[in-house]
Amino acid sequence: MLKFAATVLATSSVIVLSVISAPIRRDVNSDLIPEFGLEAGINPTGTGDCDGITGANGSPILIPCVCPPERDTFIQSLNANVNAGFVINNPSVQVSFPEDDSQASQLARIQTALVTLQNINGTGKGCPAASTTFVAQQKAIQEGTTAASSSSAAASSSSPLSSSATSSSAPATVTFSVASDNSTVTDTTNSTVDPSLVPEFGIEAGVNPSGTGNCDGTTGADGNPVLIPCSCPPERTSFIKSLSANVAAGHAVNNTAVAIDFPTDNSTASQITRITAVLISLQNLEGPGVGCPASSTTLLAQMKALQAQL
Repeated sequence: MLKFAATVLATSSVIVLSVISAPIRRDVNSDLIPEFGLEAGINPTGTGDCDGITGANGSPILIPCVCPPERDTFIQSLNANVNAGFVINNPSVQVSFPEDDSQASQLARIQTALVTLQNINGTGKGCPAASTTFVAQQKAIQEGTTAASSSSAAASSSSPLSSSATSSSAPATVTFSVASDNSTVTDTTNSTVDPSLVPEFGIEAGVNPSGTGNCDGTTGADGNPVLIPCSCPPERTSFIKSLSANVAAGHAVNNTAVAIDFPTDNSTASQITRITAVLISLQNLEGPGVGCPASSTTLLAQMKALQAQL
């Protein structure tokens, strides 16, 4: 009898210890989650597109009419990602949600909101940043003019991705930091990267124009081509010059909070990092968040193939 009691006691201790050691998950403070700043379904075209933020040309950027998503659904997805420490639908992308009011923490929260938005329905499948004012909020934080939760940031800020809902977020190697005041005057004299190490886009510009400025990009989950700007992807030589400048600066020259690395060895990790650098350069080619979407290339497929080798 005593032996049985001791066994039960030992077993109970193990159960108690197991419960105590289990990680405690909690939802983030919803007051700190940035507001979208836009509503879904504005000015539908009849083809599934609606108005997003105003682009550099003064016209609204077309976004899927279902974007931005219903906020409760978005918050649920963001909480799951934060508890996991990475985007559940895109595990290569790490996230954090610090709750202090420092500039770095506000930027980290914006980044987590962005990657949650862009991967809410699967890897690279979600809503574009152009369906929110997140990028304008990010810029305001970097300039020290507002908090991350502000929904009044200028809607004229451009998106880091195109209006395609299948555009991908930046992969895990993208980090955010507060840029110094002289970050945009970095010497790019020795900025040239080896073109043979720059991944090919895998898609040509101007395929099957719709007559409204859109052309075919990669094939979406529904089996149909994702619509992309007909000017995407850019001319390779000019793109490599832009990439080289970013690599020399150590960050995207047009979006200085986003760090860039371009290792030259042939390891799988380095190849993935180079694809990340290309994606960032592509998506910020003409300004902060102004460029071509990942769906104008096969870069995500290339990255997925490399990740499978890890």
